[in-house]
Amino acid sequence: MTTELTAEAIAVPAPGRIDQEQVAALYRQLLTALGEDPDRDGLKDTPQRVARWWAEFLEHDPGRTDTTFAHETLHAGGDELVIVSGIVVYSLCEHHLQNMELTVAAGYRPRGRVLGLSKIARIARAHGHRLQLQERLMNGIAEDLLKVSGSPDVAVAVTGSHACMSARGVRAVGAVTTTVSVHGDFAPGGPFAGLFLDLAAKGASR
Repeated sequence: MTTELTAEAIAVPAPGRIDQEQVAALYRQLLTALGEDPDRDGLKDTPQRVARWWAEFLEHDPGRTDTTFAHETLHAGGDELVIVSGIVVYSLCEHHLQNMELTVAAGYRPRGRVLGLSKIARIARAHGHRLQLQERLMNGIAEDLLKVSGSPDVAVAVTGSHACMSARGVRAVGAVTTTVSVHGDFAPGGPFAGLFLDLAAKGASR
C-alpha cells in the first residue's frame, strides 16, 4: 500500500501563490514608513529579498514522497512503539509574525504497518511553513499521523520558544511553551499514558 505524501494528502492547507512583486512594493512602503530610505545601500535590495523569502516559506511543498507501508509489525495487534523526537521546526506566529522555534516529538503504535521515519519529520515541517499557532501545528501533525499510519494510538508533543514573548511584550526570555496531543493508548488511562512524554524527553536531551 502506498500513499503520496502531498499537501493535499495531509491536513496542511495549501496557500495561494505569492505575488512577489506586490510583496516587495509593500516592504518598500514599510521601510519608508519606518523612517528608512529604501534606496540606500544595504536596503535597496531588501524588499525583493524579503519577498523571495515569503514565497520560499509559504509555498513550501512537503514533496511527492511515496510513503510505503512495506513492513509487517512483529506481533498481531502490535506491542511496538515508534517515537521520533528532536525534530526542529521553524514557523511564524500568526499574531505578530514573530519567529517560533519548535521541537517536535511524535509517536504511534503500529497496527499492522509502519511509516517511514523521515515522513514524520516531513509532516512536522510541512505544518511549520505557515502562519501558525503552536497548538494548531501540534494538532495538525497528530491528525496527519492518525491518517497515514492507520493507527488510533498517536501522540505529539511540541516545545517552543516564541519571539513574540521574548522580544516584545512581557519579554520573557527563556520561556518555553509545551503542548501535548495524545490519542488512543497514549491518552490518560491508556497503557502508555505518560510513557510517551518520558521517552520523548529522553530523546530530545540526547
